[in-house]
Amino acid sequence: MSTDVELAITGMTCASCANRIERKLNKLDGVTATVNYATEKAKVTYPGTVSTDDLLRTVEAAGYAASLPTPPGADVADEAPERDPLLQRLLVSAALSIPVVALGMVTAWQFTYWQWASLVLAAPVVVWGALPFHRAAWTNLRHGATTMDTLVSVGVLAAFGWSLWALFLGTAGEPGMTHPFRISIDRTDGAGNIYLEAAAGVTTFLLAGRWLEHRSKRQSGAALRALLELGARDVGVLRDGVEVRVPVDQLVVGDAFVVRPGEKVATDGEVVEGTSAVDASMLTGESVPVEVRPGDAVVGATVNAGGRLVVRATRVGADTQLAQMARLVEDAQNGKAEVQRLADRVSGVFVPVVIGLAVATLGFWLGAGGGATAAFTAAVSVLIIACPCALGLATPTALMVGTGRGAQLGILIKGPEVLEQTRRVDTIVLDKTGTVTTGEMTVHEVVAAEGESAADVRRLAAALEAASEHPIGRAVAASVADLPAVELPHVEHFANVEGLGVQGVVEGHAVVVGRPRLLADWSQHLDADLADVVERAQREGRTPVAVGWDGRARGVIVVGDTVKPSSAEAIARLRDLGLTPILLTGDNAAAAQQVADEVGIETVVADVLPADKVAEVQRLQAAGKVVAMVGDGVNDAAALAQADLGLAMGTGTDVAIEASDLTLVRGDLLVAVDAIRLSRRTLATIKGNLFWAFGYNVAALPLAAAGLLNPMLAGAAMAFSSVFVVTNSLRLRGFRSST
Repeated sequence: MSTDVELAITGMTCASCANRIERKLNKLDGVTATVNYATEKAKVTYPGTVSTDDLLRTVEAAGYAASLPTPPGADVADEAPERDPLLQRLLVSAALSIPVVALGMVTAWQFTYWQWASLVLAAPVVVWGALPFHRAAWTNLRHGATTMDTLVSVGVLAAFGWSLWALFLGTAGEPGMTHPFRISIDRTDGAGNIYLEAAAGVTTFLLAGRWLEHRSKRQSGAALRALLELGARDVGVLRDGVEVRVPVDQLVVGDAFVVRPGEKVATDGEVVEGTSAVDASMLTGESVPVEVRPGDAVVGATVNAGGRLVVRATRVGADTQLAQMARLVEDAQNGKAEVQRLADRVSGVFVPVVIGLAVATLGFWLGAGGGATAAFTAAVSVLIIACPCALGLATPTALMVGTGRGAQLGILIKGPEVLEQTRRVDTIVLDKTGTVTTGEMTVHEVVAAEGESAADVRRLAAALEAASEHPIGRAVAASVADLPAVELPHVEHFANVEGLGVQGVVEGHAVVVGRPRLLADWSQHLDADLADVVERAQREGRTPVAVGWDGRARGVIVVGDTVKPSSAEAIARLRDLGLTPILLTGDNAAAAQQVADEVGIETVVADVLPADKVAEVQRLQAAGKVVAMVGDGVNDAAALAQADLGLAMGTGTDVAIEASDLTLVRGDLLVAVDAIRLSRRTLATIKGNLFWAFGYNVAALPLAAAGLLNPMLAGAAMAFSSVFVVTNSLRLRGFRSST
């Protein structure tokens, strides 16, 4: 039996480090590991024959440190100390490097003995500022490996070492020595040239890039931390009728707890006492508070906006909706798309190839008689410019920012491979009930017979149906609740006629409400106009409810499911994205066609069982379509799993959500549009990042080897590449919802 664990990894400095740890872990029997450089975590599946100690020892043997999972709060706290030393190192290095670079670039500022002043300023930067690179390079070298830090350390030390030789043994230390800053390389003996500005400048650029990486990790993971911090900290639990404040992690299923106005609901539960409005906007994005009463479910971290509630806990800890949302976001951020796996494999062999290229460049220039300076400078430029940090950041940063932004908008992306599917989807299959429609019965029309009042028909029918438990009866009763100044009269002698309707005495009238057949049994026949209303309602897939009293049919109330207000707009926008919508439902064809006509769907497949839904998705796939499926119920779960891309309404069942690739927290079809737009935008960002990273290395290496770039410009360009990738990914934070 396999077990999953997530290890926190420290000591990684680039994508090659992650690749190396991953290879070491995967060499263990039965172990499957994925290491993510951006999140600094390893997701490991291991058999019973391997212990967590084995995993930790394997990571340590690779030259890094690992620890077992810690509480979310500890993770957040641990990140803060890590940033400060890096920022301090960057600021000190920048303060020392700026004058060194300025003196090296501007000949007019090169005063007598300026070169020795540059050495004094540059030495701390090369030794102390670049220490993280040297330490990582040495650690990996002891384990017979090379990483991006090897390139950085060798390049910086080579530039500094050459400068020391020129100052102490060459002519660069002589009083009055000057040399201009040049983009191209002059072929000299090198005895009068120093590269202190390159050594110090490259170190500072790299530290700046690394600090931006760490900063981007915090920013792009902000949505996850915000989710984890949404919950309440303590709660008032009822123990023997007395309210006791306890930490929320001490709650157990079945506990009854109090939620006062303005307080957060401590955990998922069911209201057992009180009525109120609950603000769920922080979880669902829905701005309208939801009315709750005894028997209604509430979600942890939502805010009680009204009266006092007593709630019985039904889910606690990791089982709550909030924890599941956070877990989905984190799983997606820890995953890897195929494009990232390719990037990791490339970076794993990149370093030794680059070192070989640098040696070959040095040999070529020396053999061609270009001089030691030109040969050395070209080789160092190759080492510095080749660092593919941007390659390692391309996918993780975009994925983290994209999934984090999705969580803020109520879109939970289960994994990076989902993004690949959104690009190819061309057909979207929509369940009707609960997806395109609300899934709740409501009154659409009240028609009174000639000489009767529609208000009386609604009021007397609602009074009778208020005592009924039937969904249609509840819909009729609820239709009066929104009307001002309408009080339901008292009902006497209430009786339920199974399968037909209800009857009773209201305000002295013998009232009958139900199927036309029930009224016919009481010799209350519908006139021609009311019969037309019944026929039209049935043709449209709705349910007509006949109302009569005192021996005569008085009216018809038409009840049916209601199309969500945003569904028609969502369908139009899905078409704009190049998708063909298909309505797939178990309802009758008339009801399905009515809904399809209302929202603008041309293709309808009705009267299908759950197994038929799967078969329909398979049929579309066999026809060459790439199918997305949107649903919310248990009957949709199999089709969601079968589809190339499954989107589950977060208002639906757990099994549907589990079977889907994307979860739409709000029950709004417009969120499906946002989900596909965001996924495609994230994928486009990843591809743009990879194109830049690959293209940069391919284009820059020949230039450096040809001697067309000096080391400092090479370092600046390399650092800019990483900054570009991070900044490009952070643009996803500006993604706007269409709702």
